[in-house]
Amino acid sequence: MTTVLIADDQPMQRFGFRMLLESQDDMTVVGEAANGHEALQLVERHQPDVALMDIRMPLLDGIEATRRIIRTGSRTRVLIVTTFDLDRYAYDGLRAGASGFLIKDALPEELLSGIRAVASGDAVVAPSLTRRLLDAYVKHLPTTPGGPATPDTRIAKLTDREREILTVIGQGWTNTEIAERFHVAESTVKTHVSRILAKTGARDRVQAVILAYDTHLVTAG
Repeated sequence: MTTVLIADDQPMQRFGFRMLLESQDDMTVVGEAANGHEALQLVERHQPDVALMDIRMPLLDGIEATRRIIRTGSRTRVLIVTTFDLDRYAYDGLRAGASGFLIKDALPEELLSGIRAVASGDAVVAPSLTRRLLDAYVKHLPTTPGGPATPDTRIAKLTDREREILTVIGQGWTNTEIAERFHVAESTVKTHVSRILAKTGARDRVQAVILAYDTHLVTAG
């Protein structure tokens, strides 16, 4: 059973989410929060598998709430819910530690599959969409004028092959595409990805993409 917290300041939105989630045999809603402070309290109390997090909420917004949840080391994974005209906030949410984001007008089955994916440890953002988002806001990342970026300790432990794979993950490649590129089995790629996440401390594939940008393994264009 996947436990879910709904954090949204719109009562009708929370009601709609609850009706959808509780129609599923494998999901249960453990609480509703109308602002970020309530979300933090309920996450601490219930430790849900997934927090469905709105961005714009009173008292404490969803991005800062996400940042604080991740900072505590909670097992809860955050799924940001946004709209197309809030790409910048979705980007900030991912950098805060969210495991992905969905658009509020997503189809019900997309929301359900997204929650299940996040609960299982996967990212819910399509790699190509992740790259489009990061490309649009790569100007927010620090740059190193006049030469290569300073080596980052987060990737220092990676083997050459793992660094290559992290680079193409950042470019939006799927496991199947990586397997074909490097002429290995897809299960081998999954093993490499797991090791990359473990060595770098990235929570999931979305965070690995951000790491690839942060360390300048991938640049926009």
